[in-house]
Amino acid sequence: MDDQIDISVKHDALPASHPPVRLGRVGVLLVNLGTPDKADAASVRRYLREFLSDRRVVDYPRAFWLPVLYGVILNTRPAKTAKLYQSIWHEPTDESPLRYYTRGQAEGIAEILGTGVTVDWAMRYGNPSIGSRIDALKAEGCDRILVVPLYPQYSATTTATVVDAASAHLKTMAWQPALRIAPAFHDAPGYIAGLEASMRAHVPADAERVILSFHGIPERYFKAGDPYHCHCQKTARLLRERMGWSEQFAPLAFQSKFGPEKWLEPSTESLVVKAAEEGLKSIAIAAPAFVSDCIETLEEIGIQLRETFEEHGGKHLTAIPCLNTDPQFVEFLANFVQNELGGWVEPSMA
Repeated sequence: MDDQIDISVKHDALPASHPPVRLGRVGVLLVNLGTPDKADAASVRRYLREFLSDRRVVDYPRAFWLPVLYGVILNTRPAKTAKLYQSIWHEPTDESPLRYYTRGQAEGIAEILGTGVTVDWAMRYGNPSIGSRIDALKAEGCDRILVVPLYPQYSATTTATVVDAASAHLKTMAWQPALRIAPAFHDAPGYIAGLEASMRAHVPADAERVILSFHGIPERYFKAGDPYHCHCQKTARLLRERMGWSEQFAPLAFQSKFGPEKWLEPSTESLVVKAAEEGLKSIAIAAPAFVSDCIETLEEIGIQLRETFEEHGGKHLTAIPCLNTDPQFVEFLANFVQNELGGWVEPSMA
């Protein structure tokens, strides 16, 4: 089977003087947001510089934004953020949880799909970079590559940046592989089923409210046509229907606000405070926009918002784990990938 895939273009058809190449394989590249290499200020500074320099993430005029970024943020924030990373760092492998789980997802998909495809993973910001892994896939003979942004809900601030980075790297290549970008999967039945299973496994029986927390974006991005808010609303609605929850019991909220302008509301923090002030003692927070636990789920929700709830009179806040490498979710991803490979890889070859 492997030979049948690897030699779809005969190497001996190339001129003898042509540099050696490998051809005929299909690659899959999972891409998540990004992570510093280490939980120290220098590594966090490099990561934040790349992340916050992206015009899709922060679209302010460069003449205004770059002095703020280089003069203030990159001189004050890295040390503080490094301490937050240290509180959730995956010590056994000396890496961030995001990197740990993304690699595990890639390995799980590769095991399910078998030798018919080569599965790899990358980070949009930080290492391993998208460009380096496209190069690695091409070196293995992949002349067709499916890029899978690991963001269930599409946003220009996330999914589109992956497309930007992959396309920019292709511009540097004389011989470009064929490229596909997988769509959002915010309403895919398998994804919603995975969320349902996670809720049933992890939401405490005494939970009086479950906040469905999504990463926020500036409100003007939504008004400019970004579908993210609509995707989040649909994910939340489908999950509530599966669980038999009301919108009052499982409200939607947005976290991780950054900067002075108005973001999507309500904020997760405001709903946590409201729950405590209403006298609720046990709540849970799920984060359906994140497929891997990371600083936003483990530290912001699991530590900061738990402390906020307790400070306002609450007793127990449960941070629901992300889907991570849950076998049901990995199987969904493998099926999702195989479907997106239609015409490139026959189902019997995966």
